[in-house]
Amino acid sequence: LVAALPLTSLLAFVWLHVDGVESVRIAGLSNQIFWLVLPSLILFLLLPLLLKHGVGFWLSLAISISATAVCYIAMLPLLRKLGVQL
Repeated sequence: LVAALPLTSLLAFVWLHVDGVESVRIAGLSNQIFWLVLPSLILFLLLPLLLKHGVGFWLSLAISISATAVCYIAMLPLLRKLGVQL
């Protein structure tokens, strides 16, 4: 459970708050993080699927990372088209 917590994001939010950053800017950062987490989910879906089908660990990891990168590249223009500012 602890490993699944977005600790880096939470630390960033607290740090920004302590530094006096406006709540609206922290909310904007949170929104941006949400949209960029979506393409990263492919890694957590694809990696176990490949491993269960007998693909070696390093190849499975490489394929999963590559698929995640492709999803990021595809997601950015889509978000711009939808009016989401990153």
